[in-house]
Amino acid sequence: MVTKKEKYNVAIMGATGAVGKQFLNILEERNFPIDELRPLASERSKDRTVAFRGKNLKVQVLTENSFGGIDIVLASAGAARSKEFLPHAVDSGAVCVDNSSAFRMDENVPLVVPEVNPEEIETHKGIIANPNCSTIQMVLPIAAIKKETSIKRVVVTTFQSVSGAGLQNILELENQVMALCGKETHFALEKHTVPPGMVDKFSHQIAYNLIPHIDVFKENFYTKEEMKMVEETRKILGVPDLALTATCVRVPVYYAHSESVNIETEKKITRDKALDLMRNFPGICVIDDPANSDYPMPISAEGKDNVFVGRVREDESLANGLNMWVVADNLRKGAALNAIQIAECLITG
Repeated sequence: MVTKKEKYNVAIMGATGAVGKQFLNILEERNFPIDELRPLASERSKDRTVAFRGKNLKVQVLTENSFGGIDIVLASAGAARSKEFLPHAVDSGAVCVDNSSAFRMDENVPLVVPEVNPEEIETHKGIIANPNCSTIQMVLPIAAIKKETSIKRVVVTTFQSVSGAGLQNILELENQVMALCGKETHFALEKHTVPPGMVDKFSHQIAYNLIPHIDVFKENFYTKEEMKMVEETRKILGVPDLALTATCVRVPVYYAHSESVNIETEKKITRDKALDLMRNFPGICVIDDPANSDYPMPISAEGKDNVFVGRVREDESLANGLNMWVVADNLRKGAALNAIQIAECLITG
């Protein structure tokens, strides 16, 4: 754990990125006890500033020597930079919470969602991995059900916002929407499409479209994102042979991911029991009132910290099955908030 102090020196790797900005906002919101905050980024961000607690802090260029005197590193600068720089941070005496995929499946690095497996934090050797955003929001309701019975199988389809791919991808959706705004659409397909030059970060147009893959395809025809969900969920829940299959879809939504989750359990769990289990599980907010069309949506989850669950129903095609709809802000609980919750455990545990 981190040596106990009244205040801590914290470095943020990737301070000018989408998750980095959330780190700054959430640290301030939660009044994290900070003495020095050191924003770090690539050469491209040299001389930029970030706002924190009423001050503009100059961004420093990330180097091997950036971590002197730092207690905690919050990293969201990509896997390559994490692999390159976090070992230097550890050598300098810092504990690192890494939001990239660099160390998630390393058997010597704990992969943590604080509501689910906080005990794993104590096993760290200087680096703690933050799971993938889509995994984080899914494991909370699964863990809530798992308190009552074993999980036999999970089938998930994700509907992931463009912010999960970074700031430039948000701008790509915005530019495409603006290009099409005001055009007569009617039934002419060509009226719905943008010029080829406007398709850059994504493999296809994202405005008014769905793209049924996220990240690269693997040899098994699943994508890297889909296999992350499989492998990370097994590690977090401590069930290495859990049967889980995922389909990940990019949708034209700015913030918050949505997931359709089907869970097969060892023993029967009724809808009412499932709702009760989730209402009593930390980090979950149940919104489930079908009569009034009240259920979680990305637009209402944006900027919120909870994982929202609704549309809970018993699977009529399966003896012991549950369907549910799970929504969370991918930049908060799916990234920055979860990492900061880990940091809070480090200083209080």
